[in-house]
Amino acid sequence: MDYFSIQANTIIKGLNRRNMAGYYVENKQEALKKVLELIDKEQSIGMGGSETIKEIGLVDILRNDGYNFIDRERGQTHEQRADLMRQCLVSDIFLMSTNAITLDGQLVNIDGNSNRVAALCFGPHQVIIVVGKNKVVADVESAIKRIRTMACVPNAQRLSLKTPCALTGKCSECLEGTMCAQEVITRYSREKDRIKVILVGEGLGY
Repeated sequence: MDYFSIQANTIIKGLNRRNMAGYYVENKQEALKKVLELIDKEQSIGMGGSETIKEIGLVDILRNDGYNFIDRERGQTHEQRADLMRQCLVSDIFLMSTNAITLDGQLVNIDGNSNRVAALCFGPHQVIIVVGKNKVVADVESAIKRIRTMACVPNAQRLSLKTPCALTGKCSECLEGTMCAQEVITRYSREKDRIKVILVGEGLGY
């Protein structure tokens, strides 16, 4: 048993105490299999922006294997993409990763458009979160620090944003054009097991 499987067990106990379900898998292939076990083709499926979900190979399956997938990338204009993102807020299932997860089972996210954290908080019947071991932190304070230094910068660069962090690699607490509009800490789910977290024994995403 390696150190992360032991950590994962601790995190899952924390998630359970917070009314969320937790699962541990060793790699991204097992993560993909687990997600597919939790969904079916008849359910509407939305997704937040997530490199992790892409990395496990799930997006290609949703697009090509007959799933009822609300694919915001089909939007040709900003307005069309925004409308598809709104549809995701009332989907049966919402897929995402989390920017960080604490050892006691709290989810910490920073979001720009805020569609991802909005769906996490309310709307879809189920939220399935895939988390690589690189996103595990000790506590909420460490989570915020991790996100601002290790997630926001590469994401800003990936999206070709002109935020200070994209240009300097350092958080400047910017406001105009910021991708850090909302900071959301999920410490409890009012609806038992609505939020399902799959912990992966590999590094995934930012």
